[in-house]
Amino acid sequence: MMLAKNIFVAAFGFSSGVVISGAVFAFIVIIGVVTRIAQKTGTEQYLKYYEEVILWGGILGGTSSFYIYHLPIGNTFLVIASFCLGIFIGCLAVSLAEVLDVIPILSRRGRIQKGLTIFVIAIALGKLCGSLAYFILPGFTSKL
Repeated sequence: MMLAKNIFVAAFGFSSGVVISGAVFAFIVIIGVVTRIAQKTGTEQYLKYYEEVILWGGILGGTSSFYIYHLPIGNTFLVIASFCLGIFIGCLAVSLAEVLDVIPILSRRGRIQKGLTIFVIAIALGKLCGSLAYFILPGFTSKL
């Protein structure tokens, strides 16, 4: 009986994870962040590789919830990987804002005629400062 319960719980957890990850990947595809990055960088021929890396990143990120990976990559590679991840998350957030037309609506409602570029840069810098404060300053995260 206990084995059947464990198998059911494992199957339920796995299927829930598949559904959620499918929704996240569909969301990324729908807002077009991957194709837009490929177009802006002129690397459309590598689009399959972008999709493959995102897929494997989702798989490894999801499994890291219950399995601890030890990769001897060094601090330099860790800094580079973190920087690239931050760029991707920033692009994802900006793409979402673009799809939802947040920037044009804010510029119309706020009557911003000039300096829209500065406004967007200020939002990005605010996000950067908030992230740095969260990860660097003590007291923002709780130790389990």
